[in-house]
Amino acid sequence: MGAVILLLFLFVFGTPSNFPSGNRISLDDFANYVRQGNVASITVRGGQDVIIELRNGSTVSYYKERETDLFEALTTFGVTNQQIAALRYIEQQGDNTTNLLFQLAVAIVPTMLIIWLLWRMMRSVRSGQDQALNFGRSRARVTRDMERPQVTFADVAGCEEAKEELKEIVEFLKEPEKFIRLGARIPKGVLMVGPPGTGKTLMARAVAGEAGVPFFSISGSEFVEMFVGVGASRVRDLFDRAKAESPAIVFVDEIDAVGRHRGAGLGGGHDEREQTLNQILVEMDGFETGTNIIVMAATNRPDILDPALLRPGRFDRKVVMDNPDVKGRQDILKVHIKGKPLAADVDLEALAKITAGFSGADLENLINEAAILTARRNKKAIGMSEMQESMERVIMGPERKTRVITEKEKKVIAYHEAGHAILHHLLENANPVHKITIIPRGRAGGYVMSLPEDDIFLRSREEFEDQIAAAMGGRAAEEIIFNRLTTGASSDLQQATQLARAMVTQYGMSETLGPRTFGGGQGAVFLGREIGEQRDYSEQAAEQIDGEVRRIVQTAYNRAYSTLTENRDKLDALAAILLERETLDRETFEAIMDGKLTLSEANGSGVAGRPSAD
Repeated sequence: MGAVILLLFLFVFGTPSNFPSGNRISLDDFANYVRQGNVASITVRGGQDVIIELRNGSTVSYYKERETDLFEALTTFGVTNQQIAALRYIEQQGDNTTNLLFQLAVAIVPTMLIIWLLWRMMRSVRSGQDQALNFGRSRARVTRDMERPQVTFADVAGCEEAKEELKEIVEFLKEPEKFIRLGARIPKGVLMVGPPGTGKTLMARAVAGEAGVPFFSISGSEFVEMFVGVGASRVRDLFDRAKAESPAIVFVDEIDAVGRHRGAGLGGGHDEREQTLNQILVEMDGFETGTNIIVMAATNRPDILDPALLRPGRFDRKVVMDNPDVKGRQDILKVHIKGKPLAADVDLEALAKITAGFSGADLENLINEAAILTARRNKKAIGMSEMQESMERVIMGPERKTRVITEKEKKVIAYHEAGHAILHHLLENANPVHKITIIPRGRAGGYVMSLPEDDIFLRSREEFEDQIAAAMGGRAAEEIIFNRLTTGASSDLQQATQLARAMVTQYGMSETLGPRTFGGGQGAVFLGREIGEQRDYSEQAAEQIDGEVRRIVQTAYNRAYSTLTENRDKLDALAAILLERETLDRETFEAIMDGKLTLSEANGSGVAGRPSAD
């Protein structure tokens, strides 16, 4: 583009038109000046430019062709030889610089323009070739010691055992002689397994911050492309780069994207993915040994990984990162509240107890939602009410205050939630009630928050039966009070059925079918969980399973119905207070159940009112 502009500039402004200054005259006027004797001198410059000095001191100019004879032209216009002889005539050499530059520009600029166009074309072709050659290059991000992330083990809480395992890996890389001296072999790989949100990737970033060695991170999905062989090529390139900078750590996030069981799928599976997996297996433990590289990988689906990938020599260690216990949750909350102003009423220990089942990501989201809610309420510090509200927001979703509910529907919801709450309170093995509300939140018209006092790792048959009975309390209350059924119990029925089926098919808690499991797990992953389920029982056993599930659910419903019928007075009282107050906390609810608080007293006490507006 620059060459084209330069060429236009030279064509417009570089033409040979630099005549001397002064008034331009024609040959006829020139001849008249000579005949009248007004010309003092004539200067011809370069054979073309004629400068005429008049007797009055002014100067005019005339342009003639180089081949034209000036005096012959004047004679033609009536000038005599005597008049010509009387003129003072001077001839000077002209300045041809402009003409020369113009001629050079005409010759050089088009050539340069052609050369520039050819260079651009060759550069485009070379760029395409480079992209084709780089297609098989690894796209791993490299983090070295001088540019390592600021995340360290001090920033990771709630998984001390996993942290200790990985600290040892870091020590292997920093002081290998300490272990080699005793004949120990450095582990080839570490597989981090756990549900989503438990901090697997965060732990890998902490290892990168602690290790002090190059850290290559890549996602499993970045290996596989639409072209055959690209994934295997990228694996080779990744390990070649890591070997060149060994000792090093290679981290593959979501390794199940390429590490699934080979042969799963119609027609033998995805051939490109299997080639990539084969290359990973060879690089981790093939003919070449002695490479000082540790491979870290993370997945939440260890059940679908290929067995060859999990054997010792490839992934020697499996670090399980499960949801944290109550102490771990408290430590995680302490990590995430750093730099945030907290009110004096915030009790992290109590918050950790009521967040059973929360992962590290859930707890981080809880703190963040509480901070957002505090800013929305124009407060200076995060209080316990914001923590409680954010926990409910994480579990159920935001309150739907604009939802219009008729008084009739509101009464049904009040009795429904009262039925759940009373059974949770009366049944021995059910979880205690922390909150009851008939304010819609998320997709629920109301809910009962029942949380365990402690972390539970072993569940008994009696606990399952009481949990199913409590789930059926809403439907039973509707039938007792209104003698009709609504769709409000749909999720309760689904939960109760799933628990009953798990008791029969997974936990062997059926006296009729005995202590065995039914269903060998998932089949081919691509088919889906239900279609691909491995069915290892007969049609007769399937009928018995259905009958046993029906019996467990029906028995639980009968227990719920009879219990609520016996405690009809408490059901009516609780529903009436819910209709008046909309939200009750644990203390108020237990006071009502113990008969220490009536409707009039609850209205006058002013406790357990509706939460403050967002």
